[in-house]
Amino acid sequence: MSYFEIPPFTDKGDPVSYGKVPSQSQGGGGKGGRNGAKAADPKVLMPTGPAADFKNARTLEDGTHVSVVTLDGKKSGFKGKVWVWAPKEYTDDPKYAKSGFPVMIALPGGPGYGTNYWWAGFRFQENMAKWYKEGKSKPFLLAMPVLNPGPDDKGIYWDGSDIPGQPKMGTWLTEDVPDLMKANFRTLTSRDGWAFMGSSTGGFAGLKAVLKHPDKFKAVIANGPDVVPDSPLWNGHEKEKAENNPEVLAKRLIDTKGPDVYLAFQVGTRESNKHTLPDVKKFMATYTQGPVHTYLNTIEGGKHDGATYAPNLGKGPIEWISEHIEGPTPSS
Repeated sequence: MSYFEIPPFTDKGDPVSYGKVPSQSQGGGGKGGRNGAKAADPKVLMPTGPAADFKNARTLEDGTHVSVVTLDGKKSGFKGKVWVWAPKEYTDDPKYAKSGFPVMIALPGGPGYGTNYWWAGFRFQENMAKWYKEGKSKPFLLAMPVLNPGPDDKGIYWDGSDIPGQPKMGTWLTEDVPDLMKANFRTLTSRDGWAFMGSSTGGFAGLKAVLKHPDKFKAVIANGPDVVPDSPLWNGHEKEKAENNPEVLAKRLIDTKGPDVYLAFQVGTRESNKHTLPDVKKFMATYTQGPVHTYLNTIEGGKHDGATYAPNLGKGPIEWISEHIEGPTPSS
């Protein structure tokens, strides 16, 4: 009955709380909301509220929960699902009870609509917990939003961007989803606690987000990504397309001398697009200078899929970006 999720033998759909969060009536603001607790550490942003209506989607063996909420994006105008997970250190470790935690926004490849395979696939949460215990990773909070506003039919996708006349998926990923995490979790006030990870078009979206908003995000792991925008929805919008081109954005960041960003790539040697690895290597050779720092994990025999990328995250990329991401500070 538990396997088939027949109540009361399952906790799927039960409310999930990640700690005290100001209510809608209390409002938010500042470093803890008007009526929320103030953070003693200026690096810590206490939950601003209002509390989201998280429902349990999956319970891990360590007792932590992946939960889901339908987020009505106030800044993008887009409404979609976001799955979240907090490690045991966040929920159960007293020495981190007042600490802010880093956030990773994990994006899928493929359609990226209706679901996000990182919340249930590839033992991603289990591996993140394991990599933290092994000293390879910071204890990231995970946000796993849908990537596209509709099905990826006939080669249509949105490049994680605000394409004129289309749903504002760039704003959704870089404003609304971070706002959800700040409202409900103890996070870090600076960009040093914010990163992306994604596959394929999700890898492109994360790469572009960090280069476009280096004041908000510091690092990304881009798995098998394109390095230039190529959605057919850009047709007739060349100026806006250039403003979402990682090559243009990387050059601009170099010219303005920062801030520093850390771009980790994972690419298989058997990618479905034979140009992926050469394109990533060319991007790195051209733009790895000044504030742009890069890392490449070439996966021998690796294909263009999450099953290739997921286990290899722990073989260099997670550790590399974690060296540059701020973690929680335990209380003395």
